[in-house]
Amino acid sequence: MKSLKSIDLLRPHRKSLAVGLLAVAGEGAANLLQPWPIKIVLDNVLKQRSLSDNGWLNHFILSVTAGQPLAILELAAVGALAVAVLDACCSYIEKYITTSVSQWVMHDLRRTLYSHVQRLSLAYHEQKQTGDLISRVTSDIGAIQSFIASSLLDALINGVTLVGMVGVMLYLNWRFTLIALSISPVLFAVVFGYTRRIKKASREVRKKEGEIVSVMEEVLTSIRVVKAFAREDI
Repeated sequence: MKSLKSIDLLRPHRKSLAVGLLAVAGEGAANLLQPWPIKIVLDNVLKQRSLSDNGWLNHFILSVTAGQPLAILELAAVGALAVAVLDACCSYIEKYITTSVSQWVMHDLRRTLYSHVQRLSLAYHEQKQTGDLISRVTSDIGAIQSFIASSLLDALINGVTLVGMVGVMLYLNWRFTLIALSISPVLFAVVFGYTRRIKKASREVRKKEGEIVSVMEEVLTSIRVVKAFAREDI
């Protein structure tokens, strides 16, 4: 049997994932736009900053509101509402697609894995514990489903937002941005070190779960013998 890659499972859902990527871009844009209405209010209503300063945003506000504080406040409110609607719509589409795709991927993977287990040799089944195979089919595939449903596109959203934030910071003040990012190598080293430990611990947990399921499966399949010996001990 040829090796099954993750791309093979996701290929039938490429159209849905493409729509999901568009929703991710929309969520990232909404996350970046959320502070702008507050900035408009703080700069042009509370502080009464001059709108004649350079900048496309100030020129747009001046052309729409004619510099009136109440009109600027209304524009900020409309902008905040528009950003919230965009974020809600994109979030709904992204969650719907990831949940649907994760269910189908789980279905296809379990069918493929079950078919593969049936074609394995008897020698393999004699070496492997039944509980370990059951754990692979149930809990491991469930972990994959959870990753696709809650982590796959969320990681992309966070990545898009982070890149956008760095871009905005560089546009506003590149010197301050470099100072703020100077701690990034240290954080990356710490995260990388803990990630390796977490992976190792996760493998050990999966192994122990397989052993536990094996013991439970042996006990439950031989429950009559276990009960008989228990009665004799009593």
